[in-house]
Amino acid sequence: MGSLTHDHSGERGSSSFNLKPYFPAIISFIMLLIGIVIDYSGSFTWFEGWLRLGWYSLAYIPVGLPVVKQGLKLILKGDVFTEFFLMSIATIGAFILGEYPEGVAVMLFYAVGELFQSAAVKKAKSNITALLDLQSRTASVLRDGDYQTVHPETVLVGEKIQVRVGEKIPLDSVLLSEKAVLNTAAITGESKPDTVKQAEKVYAGSINLDAVIQLEVVREYKDSSIARILNMVQHATTRKSKTELFIRKFARIYTPVVTFLAIGLTFLPYFFVEDYNFQQWFYRALIFLVISCPCALVISIPLGYFGGLGAASANGLLFKGASFLDKITKVNTLVLDKTGTITKGVFKIKEIQTTSMTEDELMRYVLAIEEQSTHPIAKALLEYKTKEAIYEATGVSEIAGKGLKGQVNGKEVLLGNRALMESYSISLPEATKAIVETVVFAAVENNFAGYIVVADELKDNIKEGIRDIRKAGIKEVVMLSGDKQAITTRVGEELGLEGAIGGLMPEDKLRHVEDIKKDSSRVVAFIGDGINDAPVLAVSDIGIAMGDLGSDVAIETADVILQNGQPAKIAKAMTIGRSTRNIVWQNIGLAFGIKLIVLILGAGGLATMWEAVFADVGVALLAILNAVRLQKMYIG
Repeated sequence: MGSLTHDHSGERGSSSFNLKPYFPAIISFIMLLIGIVIDYSGSFTWFEGWLRLGWYSLAYIPVGLPVVKQGLKLILKGDVFTEFFLMSIATIGAFILGEYPEGVAVMLFYAVGELFQSAAVKKAKSNITALLDLQSRTASVLRDGDYQTVHPETVLVGEKIQVRVGEKIPLDSVLLSEKAVLNTAAITGESKPDTVKQAEKVYAGSINLDAVIQLEVVREYKDSSIARILNMVQHATTRKSKTELFIRKFARIYTPVVTFLAIGLTFLPYFFVEDYNFQQWFYRALIFLVISCPCALVISIPLGYFGGLGAASANGLLFKGASFLDKITKVNTLVLDKTGTITKGVFKIKEIQTTSMTEDELMRYVLAIEEQSTHPIAKALLEYKTKEAIYEATGVSEIAGKGLKGQVNGKEVLLGNRALMESYSISLPEATKAIVETVVFAAVENNFAGYIVVADELKDNIKEGIRDIRKAGIKEVVMLSGDKQAITTRVGEELGLEGAIGGLMPEDKLRHVEDIKKDSSRVVAFIGDGINDAPVLAVSDIGIAMGDLGSDVAIETADVILQNGQPAKIAKAMTIGRSTRNIVWQNIGLAFGIKLIVLILGAGGLATMWEAVFADVGVALLAILNAVRLQKMYIG
């Protein structure tokens, strides 16, 4: 259907039903009903001639005038063959033939269908525009020793803010308080509360559930996660799928073709039919015009994609366009990065072994040195809590690519990898060679003192996620990593992947994906999270970035964003994509099928304007209801 204007601006943010846009249709309906009752009662002989024409004309004006005006406006712009033109010609033609009730009825049902279409589009878009409400309009920022309420746009990076229980976090920040319990459903699509610890990131749009928390701002308002989501999803609605683009081009050709066919249906029978009656064939041509209006196709298809994009965003999946919603249904090969994608990207102490001292004493030496390091492994080690205060270290220095050296309690302490120990001729247990994870060796006064195994953990439910991905239709899952081959192989075997290749530089990952794509039968999706993954995301058929840990470069390059950082969501994305595609094609089949049947009946004189109304407005409404069903399936 077209863009016949009915102002809904006053309805935004209100859940109450606004009857005002329906007033013209209600007036026309009441007048039409009264006219039909008078017509068929047979008791009102005075209701004829100019009086009858005037009554039905008044009934026509509230719904017909906006359509006729819009049609004329578009004609003046050079856009002749529109649904406004078709409806205007068909209904005015019905008046010329004296079929006043049918003329009013066609335009009335068209106007009602237009209103329902507007409501359906608004409903489909609401899952996207509702994100606007997630942007906080105020922030409590610490200035001059006191918390002041300001607009988040005025808050600078590095300033400290406070968020009370039940309030939304206004800007992307780092938690200064010991812990926070947050509702992150707006960002991740997950309803389960998320517990965040001190120094961890929190995102704008999350809701504080537990206690008053203090935060330090790390991104400006315009760059916050929720602003980025809004920008991506709003742009997604402007990126059409191939089906949408085809239907729009088709409608531009289809409408003038059916107009000329209607002209032919009016005049050509004169040369072939003995008892040719102009009025009869003109009436059939008008029916033909009403039936052939491409409303159902033009609105129901984009509406289906609106529903799909909204359903995806409600589930923490951000598609940058309807075309990617289509493409993800064809993916059969999934390539994943390891660190931050399959694993948490956070190192944890897995094992501690000592020789001549207790575990607690060894860790007091280790932590004294590691306190002065910013390496990710140092962060993991510093989470260890000793029973007594750690020692004090002096003269700590880094030995490039090997580890750290320093003085602790007057003793020289070495912490690092196997190469560091070998460079100081410190012998290590033979058994340590079999350890595939990262090992931090410790030596005190050139004597081996023990080692700590540090490992990156698999993400929660990743095994179940891989199973769901396979059930969704992915035939091959391959992992590429810059980590050691031994670690990559172990993770690949644990997850049952078809391939696990380690020791790769960014250009190696790119080359591997390009090699996979040489097989034309493969449609490749790549999931990554770091800056170094951006080239691979760009070259893949579908690039998917991790929204929780992902770098800005990866997120900008990707076609789809997983807001909760769980690869298992790909299965949900594929399911939503398939449901969207099915509904779109159901609508295409419904529109073409019913219209074709009634077109043939109308051309043969077996269908009246009432059947034409059903074939046009009725089919459009059925298609709209079918499209809205998508939201019920995945949002409720």
